[in-house]
Amino acid sequence: MQCAKETHVDMRIEKQLQKGHAPNLSDYDQECASFSWAKAREELDGLPGDRGLNLAYEAIGRHVAKGLGDQTAIIWLGKKGERVEISYAELDSLSNKFANVLANLGVEPGDRVYSLAGRIPELYVCALGTLKHRAVFCPLFSAFGPEPIAQRLNLGEARVLLSTERLYRRRIAGIRERIPTLEHVIVVADPKKPKKPEGTVDWSDAMTEAMADYEIADTDPETPALLHFTSGTTGTPKGAYHVHQAVLTHYMTGKLALDLRPGDIYWCTADPGWVTGTSYGISAPLTNRVTMIIDEAEFDPKRWYQILEEEKVQVWYTAPTAIRMLMKTGPELPQSKDLSALRFMASVGEPLNPQAVVWGYEVFGKPFHDNWWQTETGGIMISNYASMDVKPGSMGRPIPGVTAGIVREGDDGHLHEVDDPDKDGELALRPDWPSMFRGYWNNKERYDACFRDGWYLSGDLARRDEEGYYWFVGRADDVIKSAGHLIGPFEVESVIMKHPAVAEVGVIGKPDPVAGTIIKAFVSLHPDHEWSDELQKELIGFGRKNLGTAAPREIDFIESLPKTRSGKIMRRLLKARELGLPEGDTSTLEGGDS
Repeated sequence: MQCAKETHVDMRIEKQLQKGHAPNLSDYDQECASFSWAKAREELDGLPGDRGLNLAYEAIGRHVAKGLGDQTAIIWLGKKGERVEISYAELDSLSNKFANVLANLGVEPGDRVYSLAGRIPELYVCALGTLKHRAVFCPLFSAFGPEPIAQRLNLGEARVLLSTERLYRRRIAGIRERIPTLEHVIVVADPKKPKKPEGTVDWSDAMTEAMADYEIADTDPETPALLHFTSGTTGTPKGAYHVHQAVLTHYMTGKLALDLRPGDIYWCTADPGWVTGTSYGISAPLTNRVTMIIDEAEFDPKRWYQILEEEKVQVWYTAPTAIRMLMKTGPELPQSKDLSALRFMASVGEPLNPQAVVWGYEVFGKPFHDNWWQTETGGIMISNYASMDVKPGSMGRPIPGVTAGIVREGDDGHLHEVDDPDKDGELALRPDWPSMFRGYWNNKERYDACFRDGWYLSGDLARRDEEGYYWFVGRADDVIKSAGHLIGPFEVESVIMKHPAVAEVGVIGKPDPVAGTIIKAFVSLHPDHEWSDELQKELIGFGRKNLGTAAPREIDFIESLPKTRSGKIMRRLLKARELGLPEGDTSTLEGGDS
C-alpha cells in the first residue's frame, strides 16, 4: 500500500459541488464540533406515544403517518424487463401483512427469520415485516451453497426461512432435516409450478389471508433487529447482531456520508445478503425517504448504464469490483448516456484503488467517494464527503459522532494512539455509536476480545495523514475479501476436504485485477489418489456446488502444506510463495529451525 501513501501526497480531486445543491454536510469541522447522537435522535420520530424506537417504523410508518405514503419507495426492475413501483403506503401495508403472517405462525419477538432469495420485492417486505414484529432478520446470499446455508441457519437457530421455490428445491430441501429449529419455510412460488413444495408455506396464500393492519408493539432501542454473518480466519462464521437503535446511524450516515435527501432516486447495488444491502439498501434510504432502485439482475455494464440513465439515478452506491469491471468496458458506453442526474457516487466493500477514483472523475465528471466500515460497525464510520476534497486511495475522515484512532501496543502492554502522521497501526473506534454490534450470536468470549483499553479493534491496519484522512494498509489477519465479500479460509477448507480425494487444504487470497482478490486453494491428496487436470476440474466444480460464491477459482496440488509444530496451516507462507514475496519468520514452521 505504499503507492497509496505516495498518491495521497501528489493527488487531490477538489470538491465539485453542483450549483443550487449545498451538501447536507457543508462544513465538516463545524458539523463534528456541534454533533451529538442525542441531537440526531430528535430527527427521528419514535413510535407514537413514546413507545420506543423501531427501525421499520422509522423507515416507512412515520412517512405514511405524515401523509407522504404516495411517494414511490421502491422501483423494482426484474430480470425479464419488468418494472414495478411500490409506494411507501403499499410497502407499509405489505410489511404489515408479513408481520401478521409471522404472528399467525406463532413466531415470537426475538425469533430469527432468515431470507434466502434474490433481489425480489418479497425479500424487502420480509425484512420490514420481521422488524415490525420485533423478530430478528438475517439475510443470506442466494449464491451460497448448501453447506454455508446449513451452518448459518444452525448457528442462528433459525425458526423461519423465506426463499423462492427454485432455491428451496436446489439448496434447502436436501439439508432441511439437519436444521432442527427451522419450523417454517415460506416460499415464493414459481408461476409455472403452481404446486408448492411439500412442507412449505406459500407466500401468496399466507399474505392473502393476513390482515393489512398491524400495530408495532413497544420496542426498546436495544431490542435485537439484524443478524449478519461474517467469517473469521479460523472456526465457524460469526453472527454479529445489531439492535433497533442502529437505525440512527443508518439515517445519519445516509444523510451525511451519502448526501441523501427526500425524493432522491437512489441505487445501492449491494445484495441484502451483504450488510451493505441491508443498512444502505433498506434502512438508510427509506429513513431518508428516497426512492430506491432494486435491480434483480446480475451485473451487466450495458444494463447498469441504462438504469442510471432511464431512472435518472441521483445517488449511486456500489462496490470496487463493479467499478473495476466497468472500467474494463471503457468510457464510450457511459459517455454515450445522459447521466446528468447523477449527483453523488460512493463505493464500499474493500479499498478503492486510486485509479478507479480518478476514472470516475474523468468519465462521469465526479469521483467515487470511498468509505470504510464493517459488518460489526453496522454503518459507515469513515467517509469521503461531498463538501471535501477527495484524496484518491483514502477512506476519508470519520463520521461526526464517531471517534477513530490508530493504535499500537506500548511497552506498558496497553494500547496508545499513534501521533505521527502516516505511521501505521490498528484502526480502532471508541465504542459509542448507535449501530455498533451488540454481540456475536452465542459467542460472548469472541465478542469481548474485540474490545480493549476503551477501543473497538477493527483488525484492519491503517494510517492517518496530517489532514486527518485515513488510509487502508491491510488486514491484520488473513480473512479473504473477494468481490466485496468476507470469506474465512477455514470455512472453505472444511468443505473442500469433504471430497474423497482431498487430505488437507490451505486457502489464500490471490490478487486479481477485476475481483480485487480471488480464492485459491492448495490441496494435498490421500495416497490412493493422483493429481490430474481432470481432478483439478472436478475439485473446482465441487467447490462451486457446495460453496457458491465462496468457492476457490484456482486449485493447485501441493505435496504437503506448511504448518506450525502445533499443526496450524501457515497460510501466510502459502501466499508468500505463490506471489514470490519474502517468507518472513519461519521459526515456527514444522520441520524448521529450532
